Amino acid sequence: MTDDKDVLRDVWFGRIPTCFTLYQDEITEREAEPYYLLLPRISYLTLVTDKVKKHFQKVMRQEEVSEIWFEYEGTPLKWHYPIGLLFDLHASNTALPWSITVHFKNFPEKDLLHCHSKDVIEAHFMACIKEADALKHKSQVINEMQKKDHKQLWMGLQNDKFEQFWAINRKLMEYPPEDSGFRYIPFRIYQATTERPFIQKLFRPIASGGQLHTLGDLLKDVCPSAIAPE
Repeated sequence: MTDDKDVLRDVWFGRIPTCFTLYQDEITEREAEPYYLLLPRISYLTLVTDKVKKHFQKVMRQEEVSEIWFEYEGTPLKWHYPIGLLFDLHASNTALPWSITVHFKNFPEKDLLHCHSKDVIEAHFMACIKEADALKHKSQVINEMQKKDHKQLWMGLQNDKFEQFWAINRKLMEYPPEDSGFRYIPFRIYQATTERPFIQKLFRPIASGGQLHTLGDLLKDVCPSAIAPE
């Protein structure tokens, strides 16, 4: 993991320049100016958009404000998907800045989960961490951690603190040299063009013959259409 630290840091500090505009049918007391942010790819929209919410609420009547939600070109953006994933799924071919529309009314109940507080995001995030560790280590690593370690992991993500997060997360990413790797590789392949939102199945890091599997091996197994014949 030490050799990968520069790569991990580059991934962590990946940003997407984004322009937030208020939906044209929202009732305002004066014109709502767009709001610009550099969004961290590894975070969640509802963690980093407090400034956006405050910016637009300043020009709105309080009685017109309810739960905030976001959409891109008519598609509601799922808050429980990381920001980078949302961009890659819906806007990877668009010119920057990424243009996101802000809504305060008509919450799309059929498309989005409600997120009334950051506690909801924390619960979702920790559930994903626990699921991954169950696949990799039979939950041994996450269960051996103290509650303060779980909180440090979460606060590192929430506050965009690389060192704080990775001080704990590295425990989830390492395995003893005498072991043959993780039991299974936790992964999800998200799809933008099918009714099945993502592919997820058990996949071992080492083949039955002892050779290490590659990303290409995984894709050939679970998503062969993504691999060219040659």
